[in-house]
Amino acid sequence: MSLDEMRTLLARHVRPDMSTDIDGLLIAKVTEASPPAPEMSGTVMALIAQGAKHIALGDRVYEYGAGQYLIASVDMPITGHFTQADAETPAIGLGLVLHPPTIAELLLQAGPGDLPPPGAAPSGMAVADAPPELLDAAVRLLRLLDRPRDRAVLAPMVIREMLWHVITGEHGSVLRQIGLADSSLSHIARAVRWIREHYAEAFRVDDVARQAGMSVSAFYRNFQAVTAMSPIQFQKQIRLQEARIQLSLDPGDITGVSRRVGYDSPSQFAREYRRQFGLPPSQDATRLRTRSPDAPFRTGPAPSADRADEAVPVQRFGEPGQRRGQVRRTHQDRPLPRG
Repeated sequence: MSLDEMRTLLARHVRPDMSTDIDGLLIAKVTEASPPAPEMSGTVMALIAQGAKHIALGDRVYEYGAGQYLIASVDMPITGHFTQADAETPAIGLGLVLHPPTIAELLLQAGPGDLPPPGAAPSGMAVADAPPELLDAAVRLLRLLDRPRDRAVLAPMVIREMLWHVITGEHGSVLRQIGLADSSLSHIARAVRWIREHYAEAFRVDDVARQAGMSVSAFYRNFQAVTAMSPIQFQKQIRLQEARIQLSLDPGDITGVSRRVGYDSPSQFAREYRRQFGLPPSQDATRLRTRSPDAPFRTGPAPSADRADEAVPVQRFGEPGQRRGQVRRTHQDRPLPRG
């Protein structure tokens, strides 16, 4: 059975940093269930071979387990945790970083007759059962890790096959819009990148809508459809996650961190931080520094495909993740949003 062989291959090739010898393929393993934790989703397709994960995106909840895959079409702030994982039966799975040019090429080759017409921006995240064809292709991709002579030629072909099965599957619209240069999602992705790069700055929604090339009403409607948040709520999530990263490195400078991420009022920062993470900034920073790192899935899945240079303590298992701002990181993990 495909899942049995997939688990064997994943266990053989998993590394602490989730990297593999195939570009864009990540493997992650988690050996204990984890409490809910904030993370960035990354732009990824994640397939679980064993275990289960719970993810919250705004007011939407996604749960997926063995034999299911998740698509994250935009790098978004989420909260996730593994609900099934222990030392004897760890959560284990793979992630594929989603590159718009690869998807666009598949769409061009398919031709309009093979695909449904584009519509409004779909949700930026979706979960579905993996069809046998997708599981079979995933196993063949993993087998190439044992065949260095073949993988440079065959791996890109198998990855394209996997993406095609997703594009033509139940939630193909989520993936298709990544490859469409003028899709609603591509406009929202442009706005998401801008907010992430300027998260510490105040902005007006109509200015960001202009950056995205959309009317204010269309922008607001599509932004919420994709991210399950308003632009201001999205910015707040990014600010708080960035603050948490900085505090894990410099727990004594709470006021400075609050200002660097865009808060004028330290008391407002402390209130919103506690509401988000369950502890005041000082206590949470202490907890972060004393907590032993629990294996992969914990550091962000790959940053979006258009950026490959960042890293620090983030968490995920399902794709990539990244953060902007003062702290620099290296992009190494990104499969299955983590937890």
